[in-house]
Amino acid sequence: MTLFLFAAGVVALVVGAEALVRGASKLAVSLGLSPLVVGLTIVAIGTSSPEIAVSVGAVLGGKTDVAIGNVVGSNIFNVLFILGLSALITPLAVHSQLIRQEVPIMIGCSLLLAVLVLDRQLGRLDAALLLATAIAYVGFLLWQSRAGSQRARARDGGAKADPPDALTRAARRGWDSHWAAQAGLIVAGLAGLVFGAQLLVDASVAFARALGVSDLVIGLTIVAAGTSLPEVAASVVAAWRGERDIAVGNVVGSNILNIAVCLGLAGIVSPAPLSIAPAVLNFDLWVMLAVAVTCLPVLLTGREIARWEGAVFLGYYAAYAAYLVLAAQQHDALAGYSSIMLSFVLPLTIVTLVAMTIRRPSIRTAGR
Repeated sequence: MTLFLFAAGVVALVVGAEALVRGASKLAVSLGLSPLVVGLTIVAIGTSSPEIAVSVGAVLGGKTDVAIGNVVGSNIFNVLFILGLSALITPLAVHSQLIRQEVPIMIGCSLLLAVLVLDRQLGRLDAALLLATAIAYVGFLLWQSRAGSQRARARDGGAKADPPDALTRAARRGWDSHWAAQAGLIVAGLAGLVFGAQLLVDASVAFARALGVSDLVIGLTIVAAGTSLPEVAASVVAAWRGERDIAVGNVVGSNILNIAVCLGLAGIVSPAPLSIAPAVLNFDLWVMLAVAVTCLPVLLTGREIARWEGAVFLGYYAAYAAYLVLAAQQHDALAGYSSIMLSFVLPLTIVTLVAMTIRRPSIRTAGR
C-alpha cells in the first residue's frame, strides 16, 4: 500500500506539473516572453511546484527534515543527474546570460542559505528574506525580458514581428491556445500538485519507518528524486527537441526557486523556526554549494556542457547517493569510502576545474 501511495503521489505530481507547465508556458509565450526567460521563470516555477508543495506540506505535518532534505537533495539531483543526463543526449550549448547572471545568482542563493542556517535554524525572518529574493529575481527577469523586446522592436523600426522560435508557434496551436484553457490547465495542475504532495509525504514517512532510516535521508533521496521528476521530463524533452536554453535554464531557475520559494514559504507557514539537522550542516548543504559552484567553470569552458562532463556529473551523483546509503546504514565501508572521496576524488575534481578555467583563454584564442 505504501508503494502504491508513493507511486500515485509521484504520478499526481508529474501530471499536475505537466498541466501547470503547459498552461503557464503557453500563456507566458503568448505574452511575448523569450524561451530563456520562460525556462527560468514559468517552467522553473512549474517544475519546482512539487518541491514547494511537498516542503510546505511536510512542515505543516511536522516533518521538517523532509522539507529541508527535499530542497537540498533536489538541487544536487537537478545539477548532477538532470544536467548530466541531458548533456549525454546532446551537448548543451549555454546562453551567455546563464553564465553572466543566473549561475552566479544560483551560487549566491546557495551561499545565502548556508549563512542563514549557521545558527542551526531557519526563522521566519530568514524565510521572508528568501521569499523576497525570489520575488525580486522573477520580477527582474520579467522586466529584463520586456525591456529587451522593446529594444528589439525599436531597432526594427517599431515593427512588432512574431518571434520565430518553436515555443511561440506551439503556443498558438492546439485546443489549449486560448487563455481560458491555459488558465484551466494551471488550476488543474495546482490541484494535482497539492494532492500528489500529500500522498508523497505520507508514503515517504512510512518508508522511513519501515526501512529504519531518518526522514532526512528519505528527503534527500527518494522524495528529492520523486519531486524532481518534472525537471527530469522538462529538461530531457527540451534537450531532445533542441530547446537547450530551456533544458539548462529550467535546472538553474529551479535551483534558485527551490531555495528561495520552497524554504521561504515553508519557513513562513511553520509555527516554529525550521531546525536544521547536523548532517545537513556538516555535509549535504556544502555538497549543494559545491555543485552550484562547479557549474561556473564547466559552463565557462566553451559555453557548453559536453557529453563527457555530463557523464562526470552522473558519476558524482551516484557517488553521493552511495555515501548517503552507507551513512544511513552506518556501514563498515563508510570510513574508507569517505577517505577516498576526500583525499582523491574531490582534489582531482578541483584541479581539473582550475585547469579548465585557466585554459579558457587559450580555447577562445584557438577558436579565433
